[in-house]
Amino acid sequence: MLKGTLVRIEELQSQLKPSERKVADYILDHPAEIITYSVQKLASLANVSEATIVRFSRTMQCKGFQELKLQIAYDLNAYNDKNSYDEIVVNESAHSLIQSISQNNMQSIQDTLSVLSEEEVDDAVGYLQQARKIAVYGIGASAVIAEDFRQKLTRIGRWCEAGFGFDSQATISANLTDADVVLGISNSGQTEDIIQSLSIAKDNGAKVISLTKFGKNPVSKLADCNLFARSLESSIRSGAMSSRISMLNVVDILYIGIASENEDRTIQKLERTRKAVRRSKRYR
Repeated sequence: MLKGTLVRIEELQSQLKPSERKVADYILDHPAEIITYSVQKLASLANVSEATIVRFSRTMQCKGFQELKLQIAYDLNAYNDKNSYDEIVVNESAHSLIQSISQNNMQSIQDTLSVLSEEEVDDAVGYLQQARKIAVYGIGASAVIAEDFRQKLTRIGRWCEAGFGFDSQATISANLTDADVVLGISNSGQTEDIIQSLSIAKDNGAKVISLTKFGKNPVSKLADCNLFARSLESSIRSGAMSSRISMLNVVDILYIGIASENEDRTIQKLERTRKAVRRSKRYR
């Protein structure tokens, strides 16, 4: 059974056609009630046609309204109405900060599990394992995630280049071939520099993997493989806190998938790099 239908509805809400958005709005406002409704009743309450309910259900990857209701019932039971994020509150106590930020980050990872496809992860790991060269692009907060991935791959001896601005990304992309893979990281999926850089890489035959928020966006449309992360943080909590955590979690999944290709070789590389960096540390 699919998970996270309520999460998917909320994430796709702004991208829906007006009539389907009415259905989404009503479901999100009354999730517990609609599981007892018929198509006719929901259509009447949401002020849309019955055909719109059917189309909306299919948009949510369900065969029909009955399956959609089953998915939502499952969500309500699985998440127990904990799918919320706390806002920044002035003069919070240390206890409140610890609890709210930790809950936000844990919830972000949990929600990401509902939109991260196992098949897409498997495809992404396969592309990365076979790649001659791996490029990873990110700008702003996404650059932190890109650098984390680059550093991890470098430790196990994989050829990885990271680009944090259009000039460096475009230069890397211009020299990629069909033997290479590029990972483009953009929470919004609308960062113009990333879009242009991935387009250059794709024109040169490189495989493209995207890591964005859930839903169709310009970055995901360019990709051969789409990975999604999930966060409900609002604009007031800028700095991409919980979205950064959920994307770092996805990057860790990819890294372990790559590293597991040859465990003995990976361990040797990690030990070699560990010994190399020990020279810069003092031990009492």
